[in-house]
Amino acid sequence: MGPLTGILYGLLALYGAGWYLGKWSGNFSLLLFTLTVVTMAYWLAERFVFLPRRLAAAAALTREDGERRAQLARQGIEQVDSQVESARQKILAQPWWLDWTAGLFPVILMVFVLRSFLFEPFKIPSGSMIPTLEIGDLILVNKFHYGVRLPVINKKIIDNEPVRRGDVMVFRYPVDPAIDFIKRVVAIPGDEVAYINQKLYLNGKLVPLEQLEDYYDEDRRTYSRQFREQVGEDSHRILVDPSLPSSYGMRARQFPGSENCTYTAEGVTCKVPAGHYFMMGDNRDNSEDSRFWGFVPDENIVGRAFFVWMNFGNVKRIGPFH
Repeated sequence: MGPLTGILYGLLALYGAGWYLGKWSGNFSLLLFTLTVVTMAYWLAERFVFLPRRLAAAAALTREDGERRAQLARQGIEQVDSQVESARQKILAQPWWLDWTAGLFPVILMVFVLRSFLFEPFKIPSGSMIPTLEIGDLILVNKFHYGVRLPVINKKIIDNEPVRRGDVMVFRYPVDPAIDFIKRVVAIPGDEVAYINQKLYLNGKLVPLEQLEDYYDEDRRTYSRQFREQVGEDSHRILVDPSLPSSYGMRARQFPGSENCTYTAEGVTCKVPAGHYFMMGDNRDNSEDSRFWGFVPDENIVGRAFFVWMNFGNVKRIGPFH
């Protein structure tokens, strides 16, 4: 193993250890992109430099052995013990450090393409989207639903479906883009959205709401008021705590576009600016969302969440959702 390879392994170990210990926040997309580029460089070096050198060395060994056998045959020696084939296999064998660089390139490339352009897995860490999504749900996010974006810089290069009201979206938290959030889109550019007295209004109209049987939280062993809300084309369930005021935790604050919002004792009203979206959690009184930190810009979109592929505490959770 050369010094360059040793340095790269050392930097990777240092980066991973610091990330694990919380010394700095890691960027998995950037790490995966870097690993793809580095392993590709080793894969190309293996194919066009290292492997040809090993093949040439093995051919030279075979040629020298043939010449030696011919010389001995001229002297009348026909029976010659030789371990040339074993030595040749050792010469052709790929060094371990190439196994862990060039050898991993196809796997890392496949993961990079799948994660960057097709589907990305996420784990639900909080209860802000209960009852739609529960803590521990492992979900899949469609990365190309809203368009194709370049990895790392998240620049959209191809448009696809528009963002719809009611979509469950994963996005980069506007306050700290290193953190991914998941919420529901309740308003799109140009909409006037209001959350007044625990009711949602879109463009001056009350969003249809149907009361359902109370939701039982198995972890907390408590019941919550549950409703079916119609935002966009699909309906979904939400939780509301009538004992809390509508403006619970909300207050006027500065964020990009905050001049479009008005906060009162009854709640908040906002006009969604171009290229931005207003997000809310389905667990309305246990969700820090656009009511608190503002709008989500289009460039922060990661993808549309659509499927629970596993919940180790409750396998019945597996399946699509909306």
